[in-house]
Amino acid sequence: MFAVLKTGGKQYKVQAGDVLRVEKLNAAAGEKVQFNEILMVGATLGAPLVDGACVQAEVIDQIKADKVITYVKRRRKHSSQRTRGHRQQLTLLRVTDVLEKGADKTGVKTAVGARTKEAAEA
Repeated sequence: MFAVLKTGGKQYKVQAGDVLRVEKLNAAAGEKVQFNEILMVGATLGAPLVDGACVQAEVIDQIKADKVITYVKRRRKHSSQRTRGHRQQLTLLRVTDVLEKGADKTGVKTAVGARTKEAAEA
């Protein structure tokens, strides 16, 4: 069975055993997390979310993406140029379970982004 989940402003189609790279989550390696924003499970379509559905995953590691180089050159005759690099912080996950019902009874920690208001309060 597959599910479509939403995290970090993106949507992912997953099934048990998949490995994902998502925006950084507030969780350490080895922890189990649960995604509750499920848009679709199998043939069940949410409006906008499926009630009681969840996807459970295990955090493998906190990683960084490949470096993205940005080069800016402005105006002729002024030699104004700049190079900037950026590496996005990601969380590597392995999906362990897709549940169609009973998300509130599992007792697994909810996946929260590292830079959200909820993470700052915790």
